[in-house]
Amino acid sequence: MQDGGQQVPSTEDGSEEEAIKQRKNGLYRNVSDELAESMRTGWADTELHELKPIPQAAETAARRARLSAAFPGERLVIPAGNLKVRSNDTDYPFRSSVEYAYLTGDQTQDGVLVLEPTASGHEATVYLLPRSNRENGEFWLDGQGELWVGRRHSLTEAEKLLGIPAKDVRELPDALHDASGPVRVVRGYDAGIEAALTDKVTGERDEELRVFLSEARLVKDAFEIAELQKAVDSTARGFEDVVKVLDKAQATSERYIEGTFFLRARVEGNDIGYGSICAAGPHATTLHWVRNDGPVRAGELLLLDAGVETHTLYTADVTRTLPIDGTFTALQRKIYDAVYEAQEAGIAAVRPGAKYADFHEAAQRVLATRLVEWGILEGPVDRVLELGLQRRFTLHGTGHMLGLDVHDCAVARTETYKDGVLEPGMCLTVEPGLYFQADDLTVPEEYRGIGVRIEDDLIVTEDGNRNLSAALPRTADEVEAWMARVQG
Repeated sequence: MQDGGQQVPSTEDGSEEEAIKQRKNGLYRNVSDELAESMRTGWADTELHELKPIPQAAETAARRARLSAAFPGERLVIPAGNLKVRSNDTDYPFRSSVEYAYLTGDQTQDGVLVLEPTASGHEATVYLLPRSNRENGEFWLDGQGELWVGRRHSLTEAEKLLGIPAKDVRELPDALHDASGPVRVVRGYDAGIEAALTDKVTGERDEELRVFLSEARLVKDAFEIAELQKAVDSTARGFEDVVKVLDKAQATSERYIEGTFFLRARVEGNDIGYGSICAAGPHATTLHWVRNDGPVRAGELLLLDAGVETHTLYTADVTRTLPIDGTFTALQRKIYDAVYEAQEAGIAAVRPGAKYADFHEAAQRVLATRLVEWGILEGPVDRVLELGLQRRFTLHGTGHMLGLDVHDCAVARTETYKDGVLEPGMCLTVEPGLYFQADDLTVPEEYRGIGVRIEDDLIVTEDGNRNLSAALPRTADEVEAWMARVQG
């Protein structure tokens, strides 16, 4: 990273503007008038004139229309969020709030969507940072200037891309502060916007807006389903990449697996959708093992839970448990087959009109039955399920909604999510698992340290479901044959 200094450019009348903040110990302390003038001039016009709307422009317009109909007569404010500091003056990569991205298709930091009430509904405006100012030197002096972090779209360009009128976001706080009438804002993303509305909003009203936008994403439109399939297809290729380099992972650590999958995610998508779980050996019994710093050893299992996030922020969430040397042991296969059987029961329960929880209950019944058969739990099975005793070894729920968030629609009402009914267009994971902790003295020693999870991403269809990740093998025999083929 480069080193800057405190810069104080002058205006045309000779008075100094407020300094553009730079590093305290930068090597350059001042900007001469001659340099400031040089930097203001001699630049080509780079305005983009032949822009077409983003692919999801029609879908985002329809989503805004549904939002407008739900809150007539109220001003609605949906921020994208701001950069977050990682350390000192370096920031985390920006990821827009899902509510803002869902309604605009834009991913710009500091952006804000405002729906102003009208007699016939709402008028939408997206407030954005315009291109860096060349008159005051912002484009080359400010840490977020164009020459430091890249070109932003002009407001005119943004209007063409998004299909929404665009204005300067720096004017928005004053406009909101002076506004009257009922207002709702999606909280937690932009403290400045919330401060401008502090006397106009209530937590209860704002939560209703957030819940509505979460529930709106329960049923995916055609664009979203296509993006989810794209994410899953890239993820499948990433899993194949990992299988090809398991010998190198054995020579190094789980981090080789993590880095291998990350390369696929960055080449074909925006990022990984969540921290990759590259859990080898006993680490597979830790549900969210993201340290990925352990050894990879032949004879043990690798539990790989990872997903590519597309450029439009839709993520896959797939898990496969693989024998590191390509062949399951007898015990590993027995446990794997039980999890596969449970997943098959769960997948069969995913269909329109079924209760959301049906797939979880179907999978848990299979796992509880096997645990009783193996003598690990005392039956009968109905007693085990009633008391939840299988949870010592199954631990987590069998799936969740998937979309812009890996755990999508998380703030939807319980009655529309967990206690709801499946509808065509819903996307969810089915991911049963069995985990025998390395220090669990209640199971035979040979079970300890074995963890197995199989996870696929399903779309509910009119007549059942479609497995988006069906290209990846699931049965033990298929996994072994696939690994042998990929490794040549």
